Amino acid sequence: MKIFTAIIQKEEDMYVAKCAEIGTVSQGATIDEAIENLKEATELYLEEFPLKEASHPILTTFEVPEIAA
Repeated sequence: MKIFTAIIQKEEDMYVAKCAEIGTVSQGATIDEAIENLKEATELYLEEFPLKEASHPILTTFEVPEIAA
């Protein structure tokens, strides 16, 4: 088993999930559904393009100034 990172964002009425290490993307009506769909998409991708080396991304936050509208 390999562990991957999922980044999930709410977009209108769907949740979009992206695998940070691979770049696969999927969506679902719920967070759980989006993650399940992402797992499936990632498994299918890895069947076709096996990983030679897995690395975990560095996740951090940063600030930018607000622009007054």
